[in-house]
Amino acid sequence: MKLGLIGGYSGRKMSIPLDFIKHAESLGYDSYWTAEAYGSDAVTPAAWILANTSKMKVGTAIMQMPARTPAVAAMTAMTLAELSGGRFICGLGASGPQVVEGWHGVPYGKPVTRLKEYVRIMKQIIRREGPVTFDGDMYQLPYTGPGATGLGKPLKSILHCEQEIPIFAATITPKGVEAAAEVADGFFPVWMDPEQFDVFDEPIRKGFAKAGGGKDLTQFEIAPFVTVIMGDDVEACMAPIRENMALYIGGMGAKNKNFYNDYAKRLGFEEAAEKIQDLYLAGRKDEAMAAVPAELIDACHLVGPADRIKDRLQRWQSAGKKAHVSSMLLGCQQPEALAVVAEAVL
Repeated sequence: MKLGLIGGYSGRKMSIPLDFIKHAESLGYDSYWTAEAYGSDAVTPAAWILANTSKMKVGTAIMQMPARTPAVAAMTAMTLAELSGGRFICGLGASGPQVVEGWHGVPYGKPVTRLKEYVRIMKQIIRREGPVTFDGDMYQLPYTGPGATGLGKPLKSILHCEQEIPIFAATITPKGVEAAAEVADGFFPVWMDPEQFDVFDEPIRKGFAKAGGGKDLTQFEIAPFVTVIMGDDVEACMAPIRENMALYIGGMGAKNKNFYNDYAKRLGFEEAAEKIQDLYLAGRKDEAMAAVPAELIDACHLVGPADRIKDRLQRWQSAGKKAHVSSMLLGCQQPEALAVVAEAVL
């Protein structure tokens, strides 16, 4: 099992913790992941980090698909892969309708359809087996729809990429996971209980069957986000995670359309998920945070003293041996915690 680090998008000011990233690289961490919402982008920091590291892979978690054509995403991925000696990983996501339509000014559309078409086009471009053509529901190459001149022609990338570029997808819905297993090389669960792989097992198997060619878990990485907060007071360590999980379970989406709420229910916390959402949507955010079960936090994240974290890591290592977890992507800002996890896992 590999270890990675999750960065984030900027706040008001842009900064990249290069010393922290290089420390992780020296400990044996395999990857670092950038992000974007509607401030800093994910690609520019990835390029900066690749230029300032020598071994660590750098990925995007995520590049927003509706913000770029598949061709631009492929061009970006190929450029960074070539400049870095093959150390770039392309992580894609649908984002949400608020950002897609409010910020990028394009239709949100069908996220699962978009993912499948987007990845297929990218892989065609990267492999350069011929001029790229595609006739999908959301993308057509060459484009022949409204406003077309009729002059478009199939093209093949000028740039040659010497290696395959891994493409990951951010998704947790059954249909999204199935699509990722069919067309992509891995996916990011926003959280994961390593002892409940069964919530993903069926959609992954369906995706592999559609992909054909004997695709299995040796060809598909599962890389969950795992928050790590080390300290003597377990409850104090859980507090910022409560805030984040309450936001996602309670406030991301509408009452009857919240993918994170549905996911929490699939993990066995149906009553808590409904309570968190009701409280959050009623504006009672502190109560929603308090309603996030400690058992859910503990199942999906690593908190508390060093010895407790080492003990809880055994669950993840067991899942890694079964190929149920390929990489743990840690949200962590404590150098000493990075060392504790690295010592236990690597």
